[in-house]
Amino acid sequence: MRLVIAFLLAASSFTSVQAHEFWISPQSYQIAPDDTLFADFRVGQKFKAPSFAYIPQQSVRFEVVLGDQVIPANSRIGDRPALSQRIGGQGLAVIVHETTDAKLTYSEWEKFTAFVAHKDFPGVLEAHAARGLPQTGFRETYRRYVKSLVAIGDGKGADREMGLRTEIIALANPYTDDLSAGFAVRVMLDGKPRIDAQVEVFARAPDDTVTSTFYRTDDQGQAIFPVQAGTEYLVDAVVLEPRQPKDPAKDPVWHSDWASLTFKVPR
Repeated sequence: MRLVIAFLLAASSFTSVQAHEFWISPQSYQIAPDDTLFADFRVGQKFKAPSFAYIPQQSVRFEVVLGDQVIPANSRIGDRPALSQRIGGQGLAVIVHETTDAKLTYSEWEKFTAFVAHKDFPGVLEAHAARGLPQTGFRETYRRYVKSLVAIGDGKGADREMGLRTEIIALANPYTDDLSAGFAVRVMLDGKPRIDAQVEVFARAPDDTVTSTFYRTDDQGQAIFPVQAGTEYLVDAVVLEPRQPKDPAKDPVWHSDWASLTFKVPR
């Protein structure tokens, strides 16, 4: 019964916070080779949120990539933290998670317009009107593609493309590289760099204050931003695309894919 309740609560929570970020939050970003890797799922705003339990029915892919090893998460329904696993070995571990599609119905036009403005989707409101879609009662599906970088032991290694439909690739190792010139990421969609895409970077300082800054990718899909020692980062990029439903009154008319990446620069 507790597992059923956990499933219902998690499902309700995930679908009620569509316009919020979803990220992986390791309890420690640097661990010893023999330590257990603990990481939470979090959904919220301004890089602050409660943790959510692992629900396998909402997960397409959940694993830890360490060098050439791909280690499936051994999480069970209701686990909180979502990941609690001894990985072994050492290097740069990349936690990878892809959710299933979830659905949202917009009951207020203002919520959709705020989402479009925040995530910078030019022309979407005009396209919505041109399609003859209503301002309330329409539906959107969305899916999350999230990654997190954790140093196990020496933390050596590099992030790489993990085959997600959209993802953010770290072009530097935050635990071993010189970051004085900034931290570079590449945003991918369908195996190609996203050009001129908005990237939002949340930074949580050692005193727990959070700031957010917007950047845009260049013609290589890259964005570079300054980082500070002892600061945790959440990098977020979203794409919104139209759907052509048979029945717009019942079926989704938009779909969004959310990519996020978390890491922490050592002190």
